[in-house]
Amino acid sequence: MSSADIKKIVVLGPESTGKSSLCEQLARHYRTEWCPEYAREYLLKHGKDYSYEDLLSIAQGQVRLEDEYIFRVLDRLPTGARLASPVSLLFFDTDMYVMKVWCEHVFGNCHPFILKQAAARQYDLYLLCNTDLPWVQDELREYPDPHMRERLMRMYIDILSNQRTPWKLVTGVEPRERFRSAVEAVEGILS
Repeated sequence: MSSADIKKIVVLGPESTGKSSLCEQLARHYRTEWCPEYAREYLLKHGKDYSYEDLLSIAQGQVRLEDEYIFRVLDRLPTGARLASPVSLLFFDTDMYVMKVWCEHVFGNCHPFILKQAAARQYDLYLLCNTDLPWVQDELREYPDPHMRERLMRMYIDILSNQRTPWKLVTGVEPRERFRSAVEAVEGILS
């Protein structure tokens, strides 16, 4: 069995758009796993004063964490599952596109490792969380300005519009709306 036996769905977007909450809801709904954002763990441990090189370390950690979760889901698949064509889902709370936007926005440049991984890693669907939720302060968030959030949102739309994996904009100020929108997109790749 391989990671091709899993439908991999990435939830991305600017900070404070409900990505982690949506990943958790979707994983619970589909009775599967979700891979958290490695950056949060890294920054809580090392502090918010990060460098360009720290972003490379974060990207490498994210790739390792994604692979760990892929193997975890593969281990849960029954023997011979590939022949029976089961559908296993795995949700990711970020990916290398997020790292690319972060690097380019903050440092005006992106590590080659991130670009290579962004091109090499395969997913089945992107769910882009819109900035229509109110921004909520936490110990790691940096961009409360609505204009900055929209600028970052445009960066994500540009990236997703110029790649081949299907994507859906997840909108709504109510969690139920966002969840319903995301489930509709997931169901679309399952049918």
